[in-house]
Amino acid sequence: MKTLVVVQARMGSSRLPGKVALEVAGAPLLVRMLERLRAVATPVELCVATSTLPEDDRVVELATQAGVRHHRGDPLDCLNRHATAAAEAAADFVVKIPSDCPLIDPAVVDEVLGVFFRGPARYDYVSNLHPASWPDGNDVEVFTRAALELADREAVRPLEREHTTPFFWENPERFRLGNVTWGRGLDLSMSHRFTIDYPEDYRFIAAVYDALYRPGEPPFSLDDILSLVEDRPDIRALNEKYAGVNWYRNHLGELKTVTAAMTKQP
Repeated sequence: MKTLVVVQARMGSSRLPGKVALEVAGAPLLVRMLERLRAVATPVELCVATSTLPEDDRVVELATQAGVRHHRGDPLDCLNRHATAAAEAAADFVVKIPSDCPLIDPAVVDEVLGVFFRGPARYDYVSNLHPASWPDGNDVEVFTRAALELADREAVRPLEREHTTPFFWENPERFRLGNVTWGRGLDLSMSHRFTIDYPEDYRFIAAVYDALYRPGEPPFSLDDILSLVEDRPDIRALNEKYAGVNWYRNHLGELKTVTAAMTKQP
């Protein structure tokens, strides 16, 4: 049984163009992220899913630099891009991790996968973000290929095609859903931002890598980052004004499982 981790990445971004190629700790951001995902203990295969646009030739170069397979698909239909990547790899299970999460902790990926695989055929979909409790930027969603292909056949709303997984959690009567909350009993999803969408996010992430990255050593952990921002409020302040800002803000009223308390405007 094969599990495919799909990292969707593109060069186009209205707020921070080419963000996946920006340098941190001497290498492109996407390459550093893929290094972290190689440390996932659960047996997985990695795939970078990008678009067929010429500008995303650079993403293919980065995937090749990292020694990771790639797949190219529709620029706007990320749901189909995941489905065709899974079919091409003959995967049984798919993990969605956006390239916006370059600080993701491999141990968090393992924790979510552990819940998904704990009971055979218990779940169709498990995530740690619906509802969210982990610091933003540790997004892990895992689902069966069968469920993914069903969604690809039936999802029609643009937001379902663009964001890949809303069809699952918007139809709980059709799918066996699970959610992994942060074991500390805390909710830092709206207060701690470890993702990248704005120039301030890049400055934050670069500062974290400068402080914690050590070549040849295991990836720094979520706890390491939390300790750093506690000890260095100047680093936390770099992108703190965007804490809680996420894509939900553009679809309030369209998503029945999302409330205004789960997002904010920039």
